Amino acid sequence: MFELPKYIGPDFSQARFKDCPSVTLKAVVKEGVAPEYFHSTSMFPEYFKVEGTWLLAEESRMDSTVIFKDNKLEVVEARNLKEGDLVILGRSENGEEGIYVHTTGFTAEENGLEDKFVFRTGRSRETAFSRDYDKLYELLKYEKEHGNVLFVMGPAVAFDNDSRASMQYLIENGYCDGLLAGNALATHDLEAAYFRTALGQNIYTQESVPNGHYNHLDVINKIRSCGSIPSFIAKEKIHDGIIYAMNKCNKPFVLCGSIRDDGPLPEVVGNVYEGQGAMRNLIKKATTVICLATQLHTIATGNITPSFRKVDGEIRPIYIYSVDISEFATNKLKDRGSLSATGIITNVQDFVVNVAKALGFKG
Repeated sequence: MFELPKYIGPDFSQARFKDCPSVTLKAVVKEGVAPEYFHSTSMFPEYFKVEGTWLLAEESRMDSTVIFKDNKLEVVEARNLKEGDLVILGRSENGEEGIYVHTTGFTAEENGLEDKFVFRTGRSRETAFSRDYDKLYELLKYEKEHGNVLFVMGPAVAFDNDSRASMQYLIENGYCDGLLAGNALATHDLEAAYFRTALGQNIYTQESVPNGHYNHLDVINKIRSCGSIPSFIAKEKIHDGIIYAMNKCNKPFVLCGSIRDDGPLPEVVGNVYEGQGAMRNLIKKATTVICLATQLHTIATGNITPSFRKVDGEIRPIYIYSVDISEFATNKLKDRGSLSATGIITNVQDFVVNVAKALGFKG
């Protein structure tokens, strides 16, 4: 049975916290420009002593500023700062300037070996992932009832018949509450629904069909003609797949564009900063994030996902999984500072099928 780890917050009754000064606030004088010596956030819970009271910045993300507004803290990207916003200044993290970064709130006592030299401490193709899978299965059962699961997907998930069916099962049975992807995932999933191909190749037999390289372009054209993805699904009687299931279950998805997109689909957000904002709106609800074979999208998601979430007054961890066939891709998230990520090196199509079967899929 899965249980959330208990969060142990700082004891602000201690003298070392009582003696800390309150933070320094400075008003923005030019829109989109932070004052000199602004504080930049991390992925960890951060507390700020404002007018003698320690406050938690609840909706955090990496590499952003903190403002004090309407008697509460807001974490704001520097580009979104408005003239007059009161920005917290300070570069220390242990209370010296009224800023405390709490890195050990979920740290459990470790009973591991004290040996200085051990094999296989990193994650690679040789790593045993059985325990990670079992923990994920239990986590997803818990999150179905108590949390919010966000998937971040590359198009590889839509290239295979079984992985599409498995992902559809997860969505329709409450194990997916939102989706972040690009134009390609949605395009090829809907191509598979309409033509049974992805990039012109049959999603089961792997056989290329005549003129199949037109298929995704024809699907994009049809969807643009319909005006929206839901209109296309209704008109063409689409009845399977990832995007179909998201639409059927009224689950939100954000499709962000790139400079190499065909089309794109009508729902694709072409402005990169609007796309990031839309992504963050979904991330603010997420308690588990599962990233599948999409390196840059995974890193982008990791950078705007904190390590914690406040739910019903309680602070709990956010779980992040990075799943990819490439060791480089799974380790890159940790390199960028997302220390709470769990990497699983495997084919994402196999991963989705395994997870769905463990959660009851009989297909």
